[in-house]
Amino acid sequence: MKRSILRGTPRRAAALLAAALTVTAFCAADAVARSYPFGPRTRAVNDLGNQYVPFHAHLWDLLHGRSDGGLLVNWQSGFGSSFLPDLGTYLSSPFALLVVVFPRDEIDLAVYVITVLKTACAGAAMAWLLLRLRPGRWWAAGLLGAAYALCGWSLADASYNPMWLDGLVALPLLCLVGEWALDGRRRLLGVLVVALAWIANFYTAYMATLGAGLFLLLRLWLSGLPRRRALAAAGRATATVALGVGLAAPLVTVVYFGTKHAYPGRVTHFTPVATQDLLARLLPTTYGFASPALFVGTTALLLALALPFHRAAPVRVRAGWSLLVAAVALSLQWTPTHLAWHAFATPNGSPYRQTFVLCALLVVAAWHTLSYGVPAPRALAAATALLALVAAVASRSGLVHAYAWPVLLLSTAGALTGLLLLRRAEAAEAAGAGGVTVPEAGDGRGAEAGATTGDTTGDTGAVGRPGLAGLAVRVRRAEAVRSGAAATASGGGSGRAAGSSADVDDGREADDGREAGHGREAGHGHAADHGRETGDGPGDGRGRGVGADPAPAGAGAATGGRGEPRAGRAGARRRVGLAGLAVVVLVGAQLGEAAATSAVATRLRLNHLDDYASWGDRQREQAKAVSEADGWPAHRTDPGREQTVGNDPMVVGGQGAQYYSSLTADVLSRTLTALGGGWTSRGRNVQSLDNAVTDAVFSVGARVHSPPDQHQRWNPRDRGPVTVSRQDVPPLVTVRPATAPDARTGVSAFGPSPYRNQELLLGSRVYTVPALTVRTGDGARPARAPGDRPGTLVEAPRAKAAAHRPTIDAQCPARSEVYLWAPHYSGTARLTDSPAKPLTGRFTSDAAKIAAMQRLGTAPVSGHVRIELAPTRTGTVPDGAVGCLDTARLRTAVRGLKATGAEEVTVSDGTVRARLPAGSTGTAVIAAPRIAGWRCAADGAAAEPARTHFGLIAVPLDGSATSVTCTFHPPGLRLGAAVGGASLLTLVLLGTLTAVRRRRTARHPALHPATRPRERITSAL
Repeated sequence: MKRSILRGTPRRAAALLAAALTVTAFCAADAVARSYPFGPRTRAVNDLGNQYVPFHAHLWDLLHGRSDGGLLVNWQSGFGSSFLPDLGTYLSSPFALLVVVFPRDEIDLAVYVITVLKTACAGAAMAWLLLRLRPGRWWAAGLLGAAYALCGWSLADASYNPMWLDGLVALPLLCLVGEWALDGRRRLLGVLVVALAWIANFYTAYMATLGAGLFLLLRLWLSGLPRRRALAAAGRATATVALGVGLAAPLVTVVYFGTKHAYPGRVTHFTPVATQDLLARLLPTTYGFASPALFVGTTALLLALALPFHRAAPVRVRAGWSLLVAAVALSLQWTPTHLAWHAFATPNGSPYRQTFVLCALLVVAAWHTLSYGVPAPRALAAATALLALVAAVASRSGLVHAYAWPVLLLSTAGALTGLLLLRRAEAAEAAGAGGVTVPEAGDGRGAEAGATTGDTTGDTGAVGRPGLAGLAVRVRRAEAVRSGAAATASGGGSGRAAGSSADVDDGREADDGREAGHGREAGHGHAADHGRETGDGPGDGRGRGVGADPAPAGAGAATGGRGEPRAGRAGARRRVGLAGLAVVVLVGAQLGEAAATSAVATRLRLNHLDDYASWGDRQREQAKAVSEADGWPAHRTDPGREQTVGNDPMVVGGQGAQYYSSLTADVLSRTLTALGGGWTSRGRNVQSLDNAVTDAVFSVGARVHSPPDQHQRWNPRDRGPVTVSRQDVPPLVTVRPATAPDARTGVSAFGPSPYRNQELLLGSRVYTVPALTVRTGDGARPARAPGDRPGTLVEAPRAKAAAHRPTIDAQCPARSEVYLWAPHYSGTARLTDSPAKPLTGRFTSDAAKIAAMQRLGTAPVSGHVRIELAPTRTGTVPDGAVGCLDTARLRTAVRGLKATGAEEVTVSDGTVRARLPAGSTGTAVIAAPRIAGWRCAADGAAAEPARTHFGLIAVPLDGSATSVTCTFHPPGLRLGAAVGGASLLTLVLLGTLTAVRRRRTARHPALHPATRPRERITSAL
């Protein structure tokens, strides 16, 4: 068979095996946990249900031309939010485009499939990298690639944060880019890989780039290159990263500036976890939200722990990889390095998002151990002792449950059994090749001890099996004594390593692990990755181990015996049987513990995090109601106060206030808070505000009313129908009177009362804010709230009877609508005396949430309002908590705004155009938050940065303009485009210079010396 047919097969086979094992374990775990799509339990926890699924749903709408907005502005969320930063944060991965092939109502399945594919690709990429680093068994590379993909970080953290999985894929690819930089090849491809990694998810790509940089530095040190060549390789790698990041700049800068304009949320400080918790996460089936998930499988962990004791590997290799793993592990626990890993800002949520880098290094260290041959029993015993010590310390951690111990014992037994079987197979193969048994790996004589500069590490060159080069010498001497012909022991060609002639890896990549045609796996014990063997025994410098030839066959033929071939076939069958059994045991152990770890994490997440139902009847009914009432841009349709997830408008349609993103604009959050809105996630998850005044201000002409989500167990059991209420509202663009030049019109102009703030935006007085009296259940006056929150404390009553509940008394105009604003109160509130059926307002607040203003019903004819409270915890009722809305005044105000408002409004992605009545003066106000990036112009005047009208977009009018046009330009896009253009131009120039140099070489061959075999300095790594 031609070499070109086989070339590259082992890497592809390893990648496919890693992907297959990953998919099998991932799906099996969800089946065991009875999690979607293999069971009734939802997997939409936390940000997966609140952010990733809704954003992918919006992307589906965008790709099918059904969304309100485009790449620049998402008009469905937050009354108009910048979409390009969200795209770069959540949806810029190439995998995200796969949603287009799924039905809209299977968006949860689409996200699941994308998650599985990303994880599988991470395993495939790691398997490819491992065989690029050192020759070895292709199935072992596939097994360790799957160990990386199924690491604890992937299963426990990234599986419900799918955007992070792009970093899991990027890390081995970026390490490959470093390898190409060492060889000075594939520069264009390297730049494109870096660019794609940073476009897919710049956050984890940043961490992966740091990890790949550490990886490259170690490779340079191990290579023993002269300083000049090492610096040149480092320079090539740096230039590759700079150009790649430059190409990704148009998206990266937009995300960066989006974070600058985002609501700040919570400022957190890093606190390292206890040592027992850190070590516990190395074990299977452990779970903890705020600890590093370091699980990589017991086999990989044992091999990594055995590396320092594996004397077949060079000392520099053992020391280098062991020290790098230890250094990165310590960096997880030290605040300065923790900040460096996270771009110098401690994240909200899990503080160990860089853990996948350490998992990758553990797997690479395990591969280096195995590629030099299975460690000797003494080395495995030392690794097992270390694992026992880890388990003993971890036993004091609360993260280790009882079921972890049987899983650990079984996986350890499986790993050790498989490795020992594999070692016996190696010994049998060596005995069949040389007629003697393999010496203990501890003698270290097969580790290229005599290698020259560039080969001292043995990473890609020379003997992969311990002691084989020295064994060749002993075999040659034995044959010389036996036959009296030393030439018999030194001839032949079957001992030549497969791929030894030319692995240039530039389109002619060597088959690091392919079958050599001699019944042995090439590369795992014989092959020099780039055609050089530097073992102890004599060689010709091209991978031919002199004397490692047909000794057994030759001896048998000389004696004329027929038992030798049959014995050889029996030995071969025994070797294959041992190796096959080892593979089955190792694969079974890894699949079992990975599936168990994933299943446990899936189940425990449901106890620790909020969860949300997958697409079902509730969303289907909401989407139908929204679609029937939709009238955008004539008016907005809000999907409702009773939300299902934090981004309902993206899931079921409509154009509401609801919006949850890491990039929620500061101006939006502060404006809605000042108007009485509620939020969670410390201000970045703003909620819908069911209020007649704010509906008029933001042109919400239709509102969906759904029963409480029955998936949430704390909601009342209410299965009422979905209804839609409509009201007459002004258009999206209105005209307001001019303000004084020195008047404050920003968000800072809002006062403490949300009722007065609503009137400020509306331009009319419509509320009565009465004095109120708060009493406890026994009629006493409760204490005042401490601190800077003026109000009254209310405590949960000890008795559940209504007579013991605290109350609020106030006097409102007859028939006015009664609202209660209590952002720091948790519980329910209802009117005790109302001419109509009273509503029950539900309030929820804690350190990360504030409650939204609630409508409670209509005041009686007497005007006396009594509100009965049922607090669930101690909270606060602020002064001015009750507002009484005069609906007649509101209707008058709306008629006035409609009379002077825009006659026609058109909206297309990032552009709003409005035709105004002739002679309009004052200020044109667009009912959208004035986020950074808006520029406006009246008629054909030059566009200027938009003004602000108490948080909304404003354009001054002089009486002559009959139209206004506002366009949105995401901050940072121009800068990113300039950087991206410069990077592209630089890349084109470098490519042109390279092409010109090659053409000159082709035209004037006499001016250049004859081509010599490429000096593979770095390929010895």
